[in-house]
Amino acid sequence: MGTFHPAHIALVVFGVLLVIFLALALGNRGGWSRVRELYREHFSERHRDRQFVAALAFFLSFAVVRLLTHSIRAGRGPFHNVEVGGRHIHHLVWGILLLLTVGYAWLLQIGTDKGTRSRWPGRTMSFLYGVGAALTLDEFALWLNLSDVYWERQGRASIDAVVLFGALLFIGLLGGRFFHLIAQEALRPVRRRVLINR
Repeated sequence: MGTFHPAHIALVVFGVLLVIFLALALGNRGGWSRVRELYREHFSERHRDRQFVAALAFFLSFAVVRLLTHSIRAGRGPFHNVEVGGRHIHHLVWGILLLLTVGYAWLLQIGTDKGTRSRWPGRTMSFLYGVGAALTLDEFALWLNLSDVYWERQGRASIDAVVLFGALLFIGLLGGRFFHLIAQEALRPVRRRVLINR
């Protein structure tokens, strides 16, 4: 039996999430209609739908990029580092470009679901945001240290950044409404005083 490798976990996670994503994307074919119905019920609010798509894209992309980098380092498969003029182009560059593109699109109200009935522009921008965040944060240690420490001990900072950002995504997704209600309760006495002092 071969040695266990973290990339194996990434492959399994990617496979499971890909099946879920395909189920949602394909919709009413076969037995997937119930999955789509549950999705629409749970993510009826557009912002929650976008948060879920961004989180899914983030974790899928992180798993895939980790799998690819391990494969490249091991010399397996058809993949190799991207080089231009002998200079290695790190994947955080592509992540930054995606984040800039999505940010600019959102400035133009593209993918914010404003003035459109379709959710696909918002889902697309959210997906690209998740991918860009994963590509960028996977090399967080590189921009923290201003040195290529991906495979060194300091490279662990990238994993920490991904875990923290991933937790933030899920806290917003799963507990956003709860935290909003808590904030409203905490601010109730302040609002009451403001109204009384008017």
